[in-house]
Amino acid sequence: MCRSLEHLSNTCLERAKELKARFGSFLLKQELNTMGHSQKTDKLMLEDRQNWSFHDLLAHKEGQCAFTTFLSLEYSEENIAFYLACEDYRNTKSSSKLCSKARKIYEEFICSDAPREVNLDHETRAISLKNMEQPTLSCFNLAQSKIYSLMEKDCYPRFLKSAVYQELIT
Repeated sequence: MCRSLEHLSNTCLERAKELKARFGSFLLKQELNTMGHSQKTDKLMLEDRQNWSFHDLLAHKEGQCAFTTFLSLEYSEENIAFYLACEDYRNTKSSSKLCSKARKIYEEFICSDAPREVNLDHETRAISLKNMEQPTLSCFNLAQSKIYSLMEKDCYPRFLKSAVYQELIT
């Protein structure tokens, strides 16, 4: 398994592998048909996918998986992995787990020479480090919003022109 996709759910990983390996709309259509969707529902879903904003794309499992596949092809899947790790962190219910989860995210994505270092400016890194002193659910909000903006303004327009996206909407 690709080390950089390990934070994604098993279902999403399986879906991303499937899309990456086959790149065919046949699999998408076949999967939808086996799930019992009618052609009318398929057409509605197709129209929805064609009108997805970046926010919508990340909110839908299928869109998120396709975008993850695209980023892995561009060797920048650390961005979506970081974004999703922050989402998971923000949904942490146990305050006793905040510190260890925060440390893991910081060490994996933010600190200098992190294994999956994301592209953040020095000030954002410093703020994230300062927030690590007493982690709260919002300690990565600034860093996450910077990566979200980077993906939305840089990666998403390229995704819309990609074969991955074309297969998603056909």
